[in-house]
Amino acid sequence: MRTPVRILHAHSTFSLGGKEARAVRLMNAFGATAQHTILSAMPGELGARDAIDPAIAVDFPTDAPSLQGKPGLRRYRALADYMRGFDLVLTYNWGAMDVVMAHRLFRSARGLPPLVHHEDGFNEDESVRRNWKRNAFRRLALKTASALVVPSRTLERIAAREWGAASRTRMIRNGIAVAAYTGAPTEAIPGLATTEGDVVIGTVAGLRKVKNLPSLVAAAAALRAQARLVIVGEGPERSAIAAQAAACGWGDRFVLPGFMEKPHRWIGHFDILGLSSLSEQAPIAVIEAMAAGLPVASLDVGDVAAMIAPENLPFIARDEAALRDALTRLCSDAALRRSVGEANRRRAHELFEERDMIAAYVTLYGRLLGDEARLDATGSGLRA
Repeated sequence: MRTPVRILHAHSTFSLGGKEARAVRLMNAFGATAQHTILSAMPGELGARDAIDPAIAVDFPTDAPSLQGKPGLRRYRALADYMRGFDLVLTYNWGAMDVVMAHRLFRSARGLPPLVHHEDGFNEDESVRRNWKRNAFRRLALKTASALVVPSRTLERIAAREWGAASRTRMIRNGIAVAAYTGAPTEAIPGLATTEGDVVIGTVAGLRKVKNLPSLVAAAAALRAQARLVIVGEGPERSAIAAQAAACGWGDRFVLPGFMEKPHRWIGHFDILGLSSLSEQAPIAVIEAMAAGLPVASLDVGDVAAMIAPENLPFIARDEAALRDALTRLCSDAALRRSVGEANRRRAHELFEERDMIAAYVTLYGRLLGDEARLDATGSGLRA
């Protein structure tokens, strides 16, 4: 039996969001062929930990060098020395970029393992234009990364144009277990009660400013006599969203149930997915909605228009007024919702199967690890 591959994961945060859910699915798929060490730039944000299969070998060390701090050779040297104990280093988003820089500076001198950086998007401060200082840092730090993985064509273009990383960038679509989203929902959404004729507009998101959720509340407000609005997620904007709902007169037709795991069990309560984000790349919530056979009404951000079925394109909006119109049209026509939703379900099967995503990562990581240490995606029957 081969020795398990030792993988260091350096995350901006390890709260359960899209990138963390994907990382956990890969960890679970690799099974006993890998051992994992997870560092978070926000040490208290470890919500994704509970989604890791108990059989997986994983630790969250408290004595590792911090991912936060001022740039400096001494700090970067400590990060580089820590990396030496692993076969592969995986970094995620801006919060882990100091690890990438440490690798850039000390790769040769310390004989460091290969590093793959994963970039999934930006917060509101870089949603329209990237910070030029961060971009210069990224451009320099990424020079020794073996690969830069992105989930969208939008990010692929940014990586080439702004970070000079075209030759090292790999676009791997996010994937889910599409078949799990068929059938009726099996879990209730707390606080959601419907009557005949109600249309449920829902979304799944971290409650952050970049998600622009008060605008979704306002855009759908004219429909509140026939619609119910559900926003699943948790975050610092919860109070602002609730205040907007009260100001718009939603009353008990608005539900803010907090974070809910296993969306395949409950997203089928939605009739429409609404997306108001100011910045997205390839949102997993859109993929989940497509797999569940839902139409998507969204602002035109990231790769959303390229992800959905052609039948859904009329409901991708250039601004918030057009988003309101898209929601209105979908709310008024059940047959339209069904036909667009079924087209999205077919599209999800074509493009976003979890097995295909895992296979792409197995191939990438396995190529870097070589023949001495191989990953076996036991949950999918795949092998590098």
